[in-house]
Amino acid sequence: MRNIEIDEASGFCFGVVTAIRKAEEELDKSGHLYCLGDIVHNAAEVERLRRKGLVTITHADLESLHDVKVLLRAHGEPPATYAVARRNNIEIIDATCPVVLQLQRRIKMAADAGAPAAEPDSASEAADANTPREPLILIYGKPGHAEVNGLVGQTDGRAIVIRDMADLDSVDLSRDIRLYSQTTKSLDGFRHIVAEIERRKQQCGGAFEWFDTICRQVASRMEGIRKFAEAHDVVIFVSGTKSSNGKVLFAECCSVNPRSYMVSGPAELQPQWTEGAASIGICGATSTPAWLMKEVADALREQ
Repeated sequence: MRNIEIDEASGFCFGVVTAIRKAEEELDKSGHLYCLGDIVHNAAEVERLRRKGLVTITHADLESLHDVKVLLRAHGEPPATYAVARRNNIEIIDATCPVVLQLQRRIKMAADAGAPAAEPDSASEAADANTPREPLILIYGKPGHAEVNGLVGQTDGRAIVIRDMADLDSVDLSRDIRLYSQTTKSLDGFRHIVAEIERRKQQCGGAFEWFDTICRQVASRMEGIRKFAEAHDVVIFVSGTKSSNGKVLFAECCSVNPRSYMVSGPAELQPQWTEGAASIGICGATSTPAWLMKEVADALREQ
C-alpha cells in the first residue's frame, strides 16, 4: 500500500488566515460582505466563501458603492483605495498582512523623505530641483500584483517594479537606489538582483541601499518544501493558477523532484503520474486551504 502524506507546513500563511477569519466573522453576523479582489489566489476557497455571502468586487466597482462594508485582503492597498472609501462612506475591514503593512510604511517614509518639497514653476527650476535627484525606489516583484500595486501607491507611482535582471537594463542605475522586495518573492532571486545592482554600481556610481523585506514565514517554506519533495517518489502540488507564491514553491519542488505535478484540485489528477510510486507527498502554496489538500489526498487513495 502506498504512503500518502500531506505536508503539515503547507497551506495558509498567517496573513491569509487572518483575512479569512475576519471575512467569516462578518459573514456569520450579516451574511453579506464585499471583498476588493479575490480574498486569496485560490478559486476553490473563493467559491467556498462566495457561497457564504462574500462578493468579490473590482476597484471600478468600489467607486460606485456607498454605505457598505468592504474587506481589504492581506495583499494590501494603495492610499487611493482608502480615499475612495472615505468619500463613499464605506466601512473598511482591513485585513492587510502586518508584514505588508510594515513594508508599505517603510516605502512611504522613504518616498516622502526623497520627494521634492514643491512643484517647480519653470523649466530652470525643474532642472535645479532634479539636481541632485531623489533616490529611485525599486521594488523587486511581479508587475500588476495586488501587493506590488499597493507598494507603488505609497510612492505616488514613482517606484519602478523589476521582475528580473533584464528589467535593470531600462533603469537609470546612476541614480541613488533604494531596493525593496515584494514579501512573497524568492530570497535567492532577491539576492541575485542585489548582487547585479552592486556589480553595475561599480561602473556608474551612486549610492545603493537594499532592504530584505521578504516574509520569513514564506521564505522558510522554500527549504522545507524542498526537503519534503525530496522525501517522496511523487509530489502533488496544490495551488491556484493565480498564486505567485505557488509558482515559486512549485519550482522548488521541481528542482529536487522531477516527478512533481501541479493541480488546482482533485479533478486534475492523472493516474499515470503516480504509477509505481510507493510514497506520494501533497503540498501547496500559502494560499492553498488545508481542506483542498485533504480532498486531493482522498482522491489519490481512491485511484
